[in-house]
Amino acid sequence: MRNFVIVANWKLNGSINMISRFFEYLKFHSSIYLEKKTIIIAPPTIYLKEVNKNISNMNIFIGAQNVDINLKGSFTGETSVLMLQDIGVKYVIIGHSERRFLHNENNDTIAKKFFLIKKENLIPILCVGETEKDKKYGCTKQVIQEQLNCILKKSKKLVFKNAIIAYEPVWAIGTGLSADPEYVQLIHKFIKNHIEKHDFMNINDIIVQYGGSVNCSNIKKFLEQPDINGFLIGNASLSPQEFLKIIKITHDII
Repeated sequence: MRNFVIVANWKLNGSINMISRFFEYLKFHSSIYLEKKTIIIAPPTIYLKEVNKNISNMNIFIGAQNVDINLKGSFTGETSVLMLQDIGVKYVIIGHSERRFLHNENNDTIAKKFFLIKKENLIPILCVGETEKDKKYGCTKQVIQEQLNCILKKSKKLVFKNAIIAYEPVWAIGTGLSADPEYVQLIHKFIKNHIEKHDFMNINDIIVQYGGSVNCSNIKKFLEQPDINGFLIGNASLSPQEFLKIIKITHDII
């Protein structure tokens, strides 16, 4: 059975009432469906403790959507990896295209975050992916290679052990236009081969998940692809009904 991870990225959504209703539904309906997959919920930072309180006795972990490159100091509005660790966070999303484009985060900044997260024994979820322009001009693999190499070139062997790669084609995020499953398979295989070559990992231990308008209507086609190890889900993860359907379908197939 392949490694499989499902991450709910709530982005700038949520409330205490929404969180309470979300987990009440999951607790009542989930039963065995949460047992065999790694499920991670990444709410806005302000709600991390609230989510952590609600997942007690459930096979669910909390993840953060971002982290600062500093551990402490005069950095107003930021959150350090030590703070995340202190409240029970295990996973941290970095390199999301919204951070890259809206907050001008480049590969070097993302690499700093990656190594800081690893140093504190948390698990980074590194987002990579191409824009529509990159795809149009045939630069997809080059762009992703550069996003991976900023870490591979600064590391020792096995740097992607206890790490997750999330392939998210920028043109598919939040648009309702998911990538073709066979195209995603091709890119996932490319990512795994590149890491295996330069990081000397067993290719079966490399976790690459897909994100980009994933929902319960299209998920089965992605589950048929052998190198997809999970999903990074945005809008569809805000509804407990939709999210649980995705988990159930995954449970039945993988």
